[in-house]
Amino acid sequence: MKSMKNLIEDRLQSLQPQFLEVVNESYRHNVPAGSQSHFKVTIVSDAFDGKMLVARHRLINATLTDEIIGSIHALALHTMTPAEWSDRNNTSRESPPCLGGSATERTESKDSTDSTFQQH
Repeated sequence: MKSMKNLIEDRLQSLQPQFLEVVNESYRHNVPAGSQSHFKVTIVSDAFDGKMLVARHRLINATLTDEIIGSIHALALHTMTPAEWSDRNNTSRESPPCLGGSATERTESKDSTDSTFQQH
């Protein structure tokens, strides 16, 4: 049986990516060891030329099967054209830390005007 990471990689090959990285970030979250629930995808493809961010994400979601989408909790997408990838020095953003827990939580920074909410 293929891992969820491999299933995602296999499906996204249809977009003919110049760069594709699928990272299982489940270990960074409050889930059992060995979980396959949180993924970060960085994909660089000419298929994104002329498409707004929402259209790129819709393309990814349409490319992945309902089985894959329905089996994971979180999918962080970093979708770029080759020119955008070059402009970013061939790097993607780091994922933010997990806020933890299994319910809505609020964390406040030292600046009380900044707060973040996350639903798990």
